[in-house]
Amino acid sequence: MLPAFLIKYAEIGVKGKNRYLFEDALVQQMKYALKRCEGEFAIRKTPGRIYLDALTECDFDEVVENLQTVFGISGICPMIYVEDEGFEKLKETVVKYVRDTYPDRNKTFKIMARRARKNYPLDTMELNASLGEAVLDAFPEMTVDVHNPDIYLYVEIREKIYLYSEIIPGPGGMPVGTNGKAMLLLSGGIDSPVAGYMISKRGVKIDAVYFHAPPYTSDRAKQKVIDLARQVSKYSGPIYLHIINFTDIQLAIYEKCPHEELTIIMRRYMMKIAETIAKETECLGLITGESIGQVASQTMHSLYATNEVCTIPVYRPCIGLDKQEIVEISEKIHTYETSILPFEDCCTIFVAKHPVTKPNLEYIKRHEENLKDVIDGLMETALSTRETIVVRCEDSV
Repeated sequence: MLPAFLIKYAEIGVKGKNRYLFEDALVQQMKYALKRCEGEFAIRKTPGRIYLDALTECDFDEVVENLQTVFGISGICPMIYVEDEGFEKLKETVVKYVRDTYPDRNKTFKIMARRARKNYPLDTMELNASLGEAVLDAFPEMTVDVHNPDIYLYVEIREKIYLYSEIIPGPGGMPVGTNGKAMLLLSGGIDSPVAGYMISKRGVKIDAVYFHAPPYTSDRAKQKVIDLARQVSKYSGPIYLHIINFTDIQLAIYEKCPHEELTIIMRRYMMKIAETIAKETECLGLITGESIGQVASQTMHSLYATNEVCTIPVYRPCIGLDKQEIVEISEKIHTYETSILPFEDCCTIFVAKHPVTKPNLEYIKRHEENLKDVIDGLMETALSTRETIVVRCEDSV
């Protein structure tokens, strides 16, 4: 028998008349995820439910693993179809299902029937009682526990009859693409890939910008960021990655501005460039991996100075997390091992020995005046020479 799944969603269910738009987006993301699986599949929608059927042989575990990257899915339920040949046939199928699925039947159980098709001859209470009685008659070693059973047996009477007992957790969230698009400032560190993942989980499509500083940063550092984008794209869908050559801007700042302010001033110009690309590509905000107080450039004073150059919102989903919490998420999404590879990005190469932690915005602006003769041309060159690549998870399969 080829695998079949009932796909549960949570937040989508409260979207009222617009729910079909979220369901359609969820279906599209499922199709994207299933491209990474061997086999052919069919997805169909019915009111309140989405079903996935394997049309050819496939790897069950591989299918589940990839469905668990689809934001919007709250549960993945391996199920079987029951032919609607009368209630006696349904009882026989439930008993056979328990026999085949649970070799050890010294367990408690509860029947969870749901009758969406109201013309079915038994109501929900009668289904629960009669199916429970059939299981008890077949397996005297089993007992009913309506409060905390070992096994839930779900029977759904809809246009067809579905039977399942396992709900494999999905990632939750909202389908990607249902909440606009934003631009992620992606570095080779631990935090920014996590930020991209967390924003994508709320339905936001992401593009990304990476600031490269050759020859101070190597091609291996660039490849590291591409690899991180590829892993995030498993959840977010394809990412347009804009690679900016930031070397000349950094050298100008290093030459003309106080060294204790290097990081803040560099961050301000990064934000300006990222915002320019964001506006060109119809993004509605910027995303960073900053967490309050984690480093000198992420104190409240520093974030205030950085934000001042932005005219669009800046989203910081890691802002209240400590480092260990961020690391745990990076391990869950499999970006941690890549993030800790020893290829430094441009920020770490040009960091000051004693960076300012409470920058004065007026001083920062005054010192940026030292760049006025060169900075516009340098930024224009950086933008016009950028490299843009499309990063897809399936490219690594």
